[in-house]
Amino acid sequence: MRKNHLYLLLALATALLTACMEREIPVVRNGASKFVIIISEQAGDKEKLAAAELKKYIERLTGAHLRILTDRASEKNYEINIGNTNRLEASEYSGAPAELSGDGFMIKSKGNRIFIAGKTQTGTLYGVYTLLDEYFGCRKLSAEVTMIPLKNDLNLPAMDRVFEPDFTFRELHMPDPRKDESYRNWHKLHLKEGDNEWGMFVHTFDDLVPAEKYFKDHPEYFSYLKVQRIPDGQLCLSNPEVFELVVKGLEERMAEKPGALYWSVSQNDTYKACECDECKKLYDQYGGYSGAMVWFVNRVAGLFPDRVISTLAYQYTRQAPTGIRPADNVNIMLCSIECNRSRPLATDSLSASFRKDVEDWRRLTGNIYMWDYVVQFRNLISPFPNLRVLKPNIQYFRDMGIKMMFQQGSGNLISEFYELRQYLIAKLLWDPDADVETLIDDFVYAYYGSAGDFIRQYITLMHDALEYSGGNLGIYGYPNDGIHSFLTPELISTYEAIFDDAESIVSNQPQYLERVQIARLPLEFAVLDISLRDVDENLTYFKKTENGREVRQDMLERLGRFTDIAVNKGITRYWEHGNPPEEYRQTILQFVESSFKNPLGQGKPVKLLTQASDKYPAGGPEGLTDGLSGINDYHYNWLGFEGPDLVAIIDLQEEANVKAVRMDFLQDNKSWVFLPQYVRVETSTDGENFTERGRLNNQTPAGKAGSFTETFEVKFGPVMTRFVKVTAKNPGVCPAWHPGAGLPSWIFCDEIIIR
Repeated sequence: MRKNHLYLLLALATALLTACMEREIPVVRNGASKFVIIISEQAGDKEKLAAAELKKYIERLTGAHLRILTDRASEKNYEINIGNTNRLEASEYSGAPAELSGDGFMIKSKGNRIFIAGKTQTGTLYGVYTLLDEYFGCRKLSAEVTMIPLKNDLNLPAMDRVFEPDFTFRELHMPDPRKDESYRNWHKLHLKEGDNEWGMFVHTFDDLVPAEKYFKDHPEYFSYLKVQRIPDGQLCLSNPEVFELVVKGLEERMAEKPGALYWSVSQNDTYKACECDECKKLYDQYGGYSGAMVWFVNRVAGLFPDRVISTLAYQYTRQAPTGIRPADNVNIMLCSIECNRSRPLATDSLSASFRKDVEDWRRLTGNIYMWDYVVQFRNLISPFPNLRVLKPNIQYFRDMGIKMMFQQGSGNLISEFYELRQYLIAKLLWDPDADVETLIDDFVYAYYGSAGDFIRQYITLMHDALEYSGGNLGIYGYPNDGIHSFLTPELISTYEAIFDDAESIVSNQPQYLERVQIARLPLEFAVLDISLRDVDENLTYFKKTENGREVRQDMLERLGRFTDIAVNKGITRYWEHGNPPEEYRQTILQFVESSFKNPLGQGKPVKLLTQASDKYPAGGPEGLTDGLSGINDYHYNWLGFEGPDLVAIIDLQEEANVKAVRMDFLQDNKSWVFLPQYVRVETSTDGENFTERGRLNNQTPAGKAGSFTETFEVKFGPVMTRFVKVTAKNPGVCPAWHPGAGLPSWIFCDEIIIR
């Protein structure tokens, strides 16, 4: 009985296997095919492209040549129908495409007849690329790299599938999706500039009512801040003339682009909302800044009922309003710029306020365009282990009912693992439930060849380290932020060994070697950048000698190789607003040249008589005599004072002949950082009684734009002294014209150099 049961199971398994084999459609056998590709005689451009792409890739896969015929040709026994052909209309699937949504498509078969059709031509094109990717094994890894496996046979299982995306709009702001249409088509991505649906896109206040044109004669159109109107803030939303100008500006632009559906009426990319009495009344009435914005935009939208007026819920307007709802034709662009990127938004305690805002907006409207952020913007090629949060975050947006997604990456600029990151996000925007680990494996082993194992090991180790540490990840961070989590000196050493192995295994394969070297650039950047802080004997530009410090030539050579590879790859800058590779090299060379040039003061004890901020400690008081120069960024080796003056006493530990004291200060007024009003130097032999030796007043206006350093050097006749006291007078508060008017101002000093 048991034997008969076994025979029965074997027979059933054989029957099932045979049935499965019979259900396979033999598209190509031994490099030849019986199939033809059918398109409608009235086929559109994208349907023709879909047919041509299918023909091209099957030929490259197998060598088989398929003819493309119109549906006027007589019916064949073996057909692949692309789009709405007369065969489809006569089949049982005739009504299926019309029932799809947006970019949806179907792939269905009936015997040896295959139907690929979308509700739109774009959907049909997406269907062909899905067939090539999911069923024939092709991969569009980047705009330049497509993997096409060579096969003698090409089989397709009997098909009855419908594909529909969770998001109706899917834009990925990364190099290949922005530049390459074939990449976008393959990965089913949109481009707002490409579809002509967007007439104006974000931060449009200054476009519609330009301060350059109106501020001089009509300052009342612009933000009132503290004591005066300012030209570089927002619009005064309560001013009726502002409303008229915005409407007029829209009418003029709509006449130029009559086919555009979406028009943005949105805040400039800054804070500085108007605080006049009438605007404050709107804030009080509608629950804050966003309420006034919705009130204003609703009125605009009422005049353009056939258009969608989009506005931002961004920074100061992110919180949802009360007592008012966006009109039906108002689109809300909700932005996650402040959120932590090391843990999923749905569960991270640091993102609780963002989740509340999402939920509050969802109760008010279903017309939300989510603007998410997926790269390290301050240092584009710095290591940024956020790959594991991409899927849960996109799933969270889907689960919240959001239909429009904009993933802001590095735009046209190259960022860390940009090829992999854009590949993952593209897949997830179409299918938020896709298996990320499988996708990463799929990519790295194809893109890096035999080095894929090492690249995968590096990615896994860095993500594990971040998770284990519990550290956070911000989009405006620096490599040094990870010094206690995923970029510890010990881990950096391990990462370097992994990349050494990766480069070695593909050393005779130039194509893969170049990709590995580019993948290594973020690690190299981290080493070079962290070394500006003289972390340890491996992460420094200097080595200790009997006579003090000496520049490490191996680090300068490393800097040179790093810069050369970056330039050859076409990296034009290291952060979104600047820092070209050659400029960064010169910055480091200048740092090396100017550091450890403190003949009398270096390493001497410092006593602070005022409180330095612990936000940017720079090694504490000793940072003022540690020998390390600052660069043009307050995150590097600058000791900061938020409000108080800098008052410090340096003990030379023995009397010395002193004739000058030099101090460098930073100004970056956009970051509330100003030069001191003056610098005063005093000396003493006993540390109690001090004599003033000189004072320098600042001559540079606080309004001077940009980030820059200035040197204050007080010179005096040589004097024997042991103690040097310096005072740098902080302005105390930001000036009246500044968005931080009345709030504490910063001064930053890098080193007190005593000669």
